[in-house]
Amino acid sequence: MKAIIQRCMNAQVSVNGEVVSKIGQGACVLIGISSKDNVKDMEFMVKKLLSIKLFDDDDGKKWKKSIVDKEFELLCVSQFTLCNTWKGNKPDFHLAMSSEQSKEFYENFIKLMKDKYNPDKVKGKYGVFGAYMQVSLQNDGPVTLELESPVQNDNSKKAQPVLTNTENGEADR
Repeated sequence: MKAIIQRCMNAQVSVNGEVVSKIGQGACVLIGISSKDNVKDMEFMVKKLLSIKLFDDDDGKKWKKSIVDKEFELLCVSQFTLCNTWKGNKPDFHLAMSSEQSKEFYENFIKLMKDKYNPDKVKGKYGVFGAYMQVSLQNDGPVTLELESPVQNDNSKKAQPVLTNTENGEADR
């Protein structure tokens, strides 16, 4: 998985001119899911996104507080184009997870993020997964950082869908 993290004062996602998700201060996170990503990558990314030190503390010391520490919001946006390679001057997306698989993977990523933090503070609209969207934000800093989960080189660790057990809400394989 790959994430582009933008610290922001506010951010929103619109589809067809309608705002479908928005946050106040926190981070807008673009999420790329590759065909090799699995539950371990998802867990790594959630843990890291919630714990990285992006903000100043109350004394103004830089890079001391996380999203969780500050009780800020997260707006996550699935973006397969982060998994690109280049064929000359044209982007190629063969490394991205298939649309059907990535939708389920992303939904489980958002669920895990909400389980590990305050669910009201995590926004990741997946009711319009794959739609043409407009993402707008007021960057704070500006601070823009890149994060990648550990590379999975073993083909046996290829992405497996994470299914949600509707009876107890737990993730299954």
